[in-house]
Amino acid sequence: MARTVKQFIDFIPLIMFFIVFKLEPRDVELAGQVFSVGGIFSATAVLIISSLLVYGTLFAMQRRLEKGQWLTLVGCLFFGGLTLTFHSETFLKWKAPIVNWLFALGFAGSHFIGQQPLIKRIMGHALTLPDRVWTQLNIAWVVFFIVAGSANLFVAFTFHDIWVDFKVFGSLTMTVLFLIGQGIFLAKHMHDQPNKEL
Repeated sequence: MARTVKQFIDFIPLIMFFIVFKLEPRDVELAGQVFSVGGIFSATAVLIISSLLVYGTLFAMQRRLEKGQWLTLVGCLFFGGLTLTFHSETFLKWKAPIVNWLFALGFAGSHFIGQQPLIKRIMGHALTLPDRVWTQLNIAWVVFFIVAGSANLFVAFTFHDIWVDFKVFGSLTMTVLFLIGQGIFLAKHMHDQPNKEL
């Protein structure tokens, strides 16, 4: 449950980005300043600000962020910053693919670096599974992040009119479906687990 809540929190800046992107462009006065709201660039600014607020609040409450959250935040600041600096959405289109592929690299690398696959380091405190199952689960996460990154890249540069919709709803749908599949996979092995205990 806690991991599901964390993953929802990670989507908050993306949802804010989507809402602002869909607004009809208009000028809004705030504290004596006029800001343009609506469209890709104001949405990118909101993405950066909301990411700083969400992860800043989490850091203040927990005194730490998970490595994945740091990666997401840095990716948002880097690609969002380039998008605003050069006034080109191309940089933002590369954010989701690269961040997903970096996650895939992290999960894959954990097979060769360290004592345990990354997924076991994340979930091992809550579940007891055979090493073979942890390995299979970790590989599944590698494949998921590769597919998610590739899908985002393909849609962003092939279907310009819907890439933001896919970035939000496509990514969310892929994640939910994968988590459901992971739950079914784990339920099967957790059902068998008590028979294997001493």
